[in-house]
Amino acid sequence: MSLLDSYAAQLDDLKQHGNLRQFTSNVQQGRYIKIHQHQMLNLASNDYLGLASDTQLHEQFFDETPNQFRVMSASSSRLLTGNFPEYAQLETSLSQAFHERSALLFNSGYHMNIGILPALSDSRTLILADKLVHASMIDGIRLSTAKYVRYRHNDLPHLAQLLKKYHQDDAFDRIIVVTESIFSMDGDETDLAELVQIKRQFSKVMLYVDEAHAIGVRGQQGLGCAEQYGVIDEIDFLVGTFGKALASVGGYLICHAIIRDYLINSMRPLIFSTAQPPICMAWTNFIFQKVLNLNLQRQHLHKISQSLQQVVRAQGFDCPSTSHIVPVIIGESQKTVDKAKQLQQAGFYIMPVRPPTVPKNGSRLRICLTTQITQADLDQLAILL
Repeated sequence: MSLLDSYAAQLDDLKQHGNLRQFTSNVQQGRYIKIHQHQMLNLASNDYLGLASDTQLHEQFFDETPNQFRVMSASSSRLLTGNFPEYAQLETSLSQAFHERSALLFNSGYHMNIGILPALSDSRTLILADKLVHASMIDGIRLSTAKYVRYRHNDLPHLAQLLKKYHQDDAFDRIIVVTESIFSMDGDETDLAELVQIKRQFSKVMLYVDEAHAIGVRGQQGLGCAEQYGVIDEIDFLVGTFGKALASVGGYLICHAIIRDYLINSMRPLIFSTAQPPICMAWTNFIFQKVLNLNLQRQHLHKISQSLQQVVRAQGFDCPSTSHIVPVIIGESQKTVDKAKQLQQAGFYIMPVRPPTVPKNGSRLRICLTTQITQADLDQLAILL
């Protein structure tokens, strides 16, 4: 057996079980995506507010940005020569929106989650994480020296039991509870108001909440579920991404000023990475100002999301969603792949999600709704489901 044979065998096994992943070249225009000259309605995008495909916004941004400020590379980490004014401008905008709390930027949501948790944790830290948190948070937990325990998905009474068990343990100085607000695969959400009530009962507890799929689409100003439920000031580490509804790239943390300063001095991925291009930060700030005023679009997204959830359940599928991410849980991988191909042939670009991204026998069609989708589109889709 050659050095490559074992990898080839594993790839073949993935293929046999319908779990092999491959890149697919595509062309996107507005609400449509074209693959191999076949045009489909795009129901797999995280462009929840339709801003990434808005060419008028692109034109406005470049019209307002002189050439000398279109800097395409930071060429350094922020701690060396990469701290351009665009970073401070965006962090100031975030701070002003999030009740004057401190803000810190990162190269991506993944980069953020694998860096913050190890920097904040030591051997006297306990992390209690929801069973279904994103892979980036799991990797961040594993990179830390903290002890960690997973609580049952969205089971806050189970979390409270664990907190009662561990809070009196002198081995731990702090307990960090890690969750998402809207979960990326099931589309369901954590009761943040209840989570905050639980936190108030335990002096050692800090909350880490990832709003990747909520920023832009929840709350009066689009600041996420934390704004929607009035708990922005109660969450110690409020993180999110610009790469979805905000049509850009990178991640952010909203926190206390002490935490911000501590991470600048301890978070290895932040210290040792070249900073994002300044033009990306300028674009993100431009988009963020727009997002604050898109409440009508958020209402439309909420309306069509509820409509699709009802359709999926009426068809007899398990659908835990309470958001714009609507899974159609089929179970077996190959059946899910075949159904996705059928829908794609009919003009709906919906992707299958298979293990290990989701649990075994949990393969599903993952439908991501955007403001560019209409009720008429969903009526046509319902016939095919």
